[in-house]
Amino acid sequence: MKKILTLVFVSVLGGIISLSAYTLFIEKDQTITITESAEEPQFINASYDAKTDNLIAGEQPDFTTAAENTIDAVVHVKNTAIVSSQPTLEDMFFGRNPSPRAQVGTGSGVIINKNGYIITNNHVIAGSSSISITLNDNRVYEAELIGTDEKTDIALLKIDAEEDLPSIPFADSDMAKVGEWVLAVGNPFNLTSTVTAGIISAKSRDLSGRNSQSFIQTDAAVNPGNSGGALVNSRGELVGINTAISSRTGSYIGYSFAVPSNIARKVVEDIMEFGDVQEGVLGVSILNRNSKEAIEKGLNEIDGVYISEVEENSGAKQAGIRNGDIIKKLDNVEISKFSDLSGYIKTKRPNDVINVEIERNNEVKTIPVKLSKSDIISVEFIEMELRNLPSKFKKETNLDKGVMIYKTSNVYLYKKLGIRPGYVITGINDITINTLEDLSKFTNKYGSNAQDNIYKLEYMDTNLNKKEVIFE
Repeated sequence: MKKILTLVFVSVLGGIISLSAYTLFIEKDQTITITESAEEPQFINASYDAKTDNLIAGEQPDFTTAAENTIDAVVHVKNTAIVSSQPTLEDMFFGRNPSPRAQVGTGSGVIINKNGYIITNNHVIAGSSSISITLNDNRVYEAELIGTDEKTDIALLKIDAEEDLPSIPFADSDMAKVGEWVLAVGNPFNLTSTVTAGIISAKSRDLSGRNSQSFIQTDAAVNPGNSGGALVNSRGELVGINTAISSRTGSYIGYSFAVPSNIARKVVEDIMEFGDVQEGVLGVSILNRNSKEAIEKGLNEIDGVYISEVEENSGAKQAGIRNGDIIKKLDNVEISKFSDLSGYIKTKRPNDVINVEIERNNEVKTIPVKLSKSDIISVEFIEMELRNLPSKFKKETNLDKGVMIYKTSNVYLYKKLGIRPGYVITGINDITINTLEDLSKFTNKYGSNAQDNIYKLEYMDTNLNKKEVIFE
């Protein structure tokens, strides 16, 4: 017992000595400062999880109104196509042709007015034999295909409902800002009425490498089935039509792309009014800032785009735009790369007047330019001058693909094959030629040796008879 009392006494005495030493030698050198704050105390919800990085509830963006205003105007699109089946061993044994089968694809669409007009992607309904639309309340309608534009991947559908339908108003996509909150509304993996949120990551993105596209890039989650769905701002206005994702797996990994609403709106308005897309052109060629020539001239660091050539008979030529001018703005839209320029021009029609701000000899001036029709633009190719098909020709012939020979000095093709002005080239080797842009795929590969590398040419004569020639 005495040993236990002795041990307790020693322990207590040791604690007293340690505490006294701390107070005497250490605590007197420390100063505690109390700062008064004028800020009001902030209260966090009781469900706050200290392990997360959640913002205080009052600082969180509220998307509920935007979601409520848009979810009923985004529809499920089902495309049924009739395709040929692969022959089975039994078919081959009995010499039978395989029976055609129905192939179903799905996507999304956006109702843009109360009368039942719906925007979707061209690739969602391509090759369809029938298209059905399912509304958010599960009503199903057969849709009529009004028109498509393969270039912008936009299609216009129409359904006839018993009453006015909810719709999404268009926003001005030129005014959308990088960093702005957006919602993607659609039907990924057939999961109807799905809303995801993100920000605009970039604008005027070109995925083709030919400066022919001008997408809005966002990090809102978009997956297969979202194609044709709505990208809306926090006010529930249509900023874009979700079209593509960048992925190695086929599913979302952080990047998605939408056709800007200004382009989509112009395309569907053209289809409604004219039956096809009216393309206005400025009539200039732009020097690629990453080209060897641009780097050697120090033009890869300019603020704007450098004009290397002005097309004869174009609105730009008639307005006085010159080679060497630097385009800095179109109207009030800043231009830093060609996809900025092409994206803005796609929202315009022939005869529209735009104000082109240029820099010339270190002076900035603004020149009004009337846009020309796309069929005045010509390209020199294997000693022929080629142009896009004129709108009048496309309507009269119901032909919407190919490029027309305007002039030729190619003696071989003329004398040997009779290929002359008025003929339409529809394919070179394994490349389908829809417009002049498709020629760039070939010329970029072979350059000045293009003619020597042609082994197959598909074309139509003036009577639209299809022909093909194989070069040995």
